[in-house]
Amino acid sequence: MLLRCALLCLLLGLVSLRAAATAAKPNIVYLLADDLGYGDVQALNPARGKIKTPHLDRLAAQGIAFTDAHSGSSVCTPTRYGVLTGRYAWRTRLQRGVLDGTDDPPLIAEDRLTVPAFLRQHGYATAAIGKWHLGFLSERPAATPPAATPPAAAKKTKTKMGDAGLPVGSRIIGGPITRGFDYFWGCSNARTMSGLIENDRVVENLPPVEMLPRLAHRAVAYLGERAAAAKTGQPFFLYVPLTSPHTPILPSPEWQGKSGLGAYGDFMMQTDAVVGQILAALDQHGLAENTLVIFTADNGCSPQADTPGLEAQGHFASADLRGYKADIWEGGHRVPFLVRWPGRIAAGTSSAQIICHTDLLATCAELLAAPLPAAAGEDSESFLPALRGLARTPRREAVVHHSIEGKFSIRQGPWKLILAPGSGGWGKPGDPAARAAGLPEVQLYDLARDRAESRNLSADHPAEVARLTALLERYVAEGRSTPGPRQTNDAPIDLLKTKTASRQP
Repeated sequence: MLLRCALLCLLLGLVSLRAAATAAKPNIVYLLADDLGYGDVQALNPARGKIKTPHLDRLAAQGIAFTDAHSGSSVCTPTRYGVLTGRYAWRTRLQRGVLDGTDDPPLIAEDRLTVPAFLRQHGYATAAIGKWHLGFLSERPAATPPAATPPAAAKKTKTKMGDAGLPVGSRIIGGPITRGFDYFWGCSNARTMSGLIENDRVVENLPPVEMLPRLAHRAVAYLGERAAAAKTGQPFFLYVPLTSPHTPILPSPEWQGKSGLGAYGDFMMQTDAVVGQILAALDQHGLAENTLVIFTADNGCSPQADTPGLEAQGHFASADLRGYKADIWEGGHRVPFLVRWPGRIAAGTSSAQIICHTDLLATCAELLAAPLPAAAGEDSESFLPALRGLARTPRREAVVHHSIEGKFSIRQGPWKLILAPGSGGWGKPGDPAARAAGLPEVQLYDLARDRAESRNLSADHPAEVARLTALLERYVAEGRSTPGPRQTNDAPIDLLKTKTASRQP
């Protein structure tokens, strides 16, 4: 009898240890919208946000909303690089603009530690479902001899082209499954999203309007596939870089007309619904309690969404911030950042701490109490204490912003210095127009008093201009913005970006 009791106690102890280990390693779902403005989430912009976003609002109510969170860039590719590597993309060869998408060499070096690779080292299953846009090469299938191909099949193959012209069956080289992900399902980028890739093959061609619904379906299915393993000890990291509400703005037929604000409003509502589907799947499979959910966007809303028309109807996608996607102003890179972790993050809270997308890697490392190598996460600072409500002061010393034209800005406390006379992007005045109008070559704003960046204080505070310039120069010279040994940038850094033309997204 005593032996039986002892064995039972031992068994219960092992079960408790396994449960504790599982709880210490939460599942992580990272949802990254494409071109979604800070003011597009109604909970963050109640006065001037007219698009209904009930699922995002619920996520904010169930967790914490960061009100001063920033993408690493005001355009797509560099932000995604920063999310997955914890390093600013301007340290790479990509000094401005974005990658083309297909047959563009991978931006993430093969030997660089990524978030999924790090988590995989600690027992996580890892998957990316959505838009990659970080480059890959391809190998097209050999042509089939005509005599061996039935006419009907030949015709089908000829018309069924994959991503950016890649035929179905093409092999993807240097894609997501070589950069830390066990599984990939999605497309290269939002402009050429008709080609569906699974792992390292182009498997299907579909109308672009079907990509977002299919993506949602696959993400929901993945959660079902991982549920049993997650409950018994193997957590997962699911990275969902959505294709919406980026152009082409293509709401599904059932969403058309729902917002009353045009196609962008409809597409935003559909995007919100996709988030709702994923949250519902977590509930359905009993995963919600031990899953850290993060929702954010890669940059601000694009002016190609007809922002003047939206504003005429009372919807301000950048809320009260200046600028939109591509710009160095706040509307280009201040983004929604909502985090839910039941029982560990207080519901309905907010944080004004400055954080950056590059901070995911260091946050995961602190979560797992696992140190990062010196040559990883050079620009990553953990925001875990802020999530838990323990931090009163920010860990991050400063954050560096970057525009589509490669123009730099640095933010520390309330002060933001911009090394450009204009928007650095698509907003007006652009840099040439600002320079022609005789505007100063730099901009300095006190965001505590002037969130709209309406008054340039550079002439009034030359000491702040000099101090922030020196800090940015140090970050460039040391190859990192966090404590640690000096690292090497992949390319020379021209802080004023005066030499080459941009690559358009």
